[in-house]
Amino acid sequence: MHDEAIVRQAWRLKQQGLTDHAVARACGVSVGAIRKWRYGSRRPELHPDRPGGNQSRRGCPRCSDWPLDERQYAYLLGLYLGDGHIARQAKGVYRLEIACADAWPGLIDAAAEAVSAVLPGSRVGRRQRIGCTMVGSYSKHWPCLFPQHGPGRKHERKIELAGWQREIVDQYTEEFVRGLIHSDGCRSMNRVRRRLKDEDRWYEYPRYNFTNVSLDIQRLFTDALDRLGVAWTQMNAKNISVARREAVARLDGFVGAKY
Repeated sequence: MHDEAIVRQAWRLKQQGLTDHAVARACGVSVGAIRKWRYGSRRPELHPDRPGGNQSRRGCPRCSDWPLDERQYAYLLGLYLGDGHIARQAKGVYRLEIACADAWPGLIDAAAEAVSAVLPGSRVGRRQRIGCTMVGSYSKHWPCLFPQHGPGRKHERKIELAGWQREIVDQYTEEFVRGLIHSDGCRSMNRVRRRLKDEDRWYEYPRYNFTNVSLDIQRLFTDALDRLGVAWTQMNAKNISVARREAVARLDGFVGAKY
């Protein structure tokens, strides 16, 4: 059993947005211990400062007075709009799932951390699919947190943010953009050939691409880039490109690799 002070330190660091690995290093414990506190039967130990910290279930941040981790919510909202969906189950329960490519195990962990932080009363699970892992959680309250849920595919219906979501996205725009890029975007090297003095020369430069069929989600992405002062161009009907050197450097400062 770890000392209570270590558990409290871990909780404070998680509230600051650190990953499980970073918290484990800072607290001198294993990553497994941090994850057990967050996802396992001992998870309430990571929340000793909250009222009712010895309870395994907590209320919905939208339906009760439990505080919403808005920084993690902005990131999870970006993931949901990109590669997430909500499906109705039996007895009015819903399952939120985020599809994460197996090529990026760090993204899988980040998605699980965000789900757990946004709705601490629900257990986070992982289901293996071909080439990807579905990070998910069951709760009656996911539609409260993601009112964009509805029948049909996202690009076939109107997608717009509620007022309280816009306030969060405006405050945590970087986290929102990070979630969108981690789900439906990538950073790659673009190669171009130019003819100079009778010879062809190849140039390489980094750029970000964001791909989504929904025009509404594209607009949410580009509006967020505009607020951050990041220049972008519309490549085609479903692709947004960020290629200017200063714009790429701006995104590099907070997006980070999917690792």
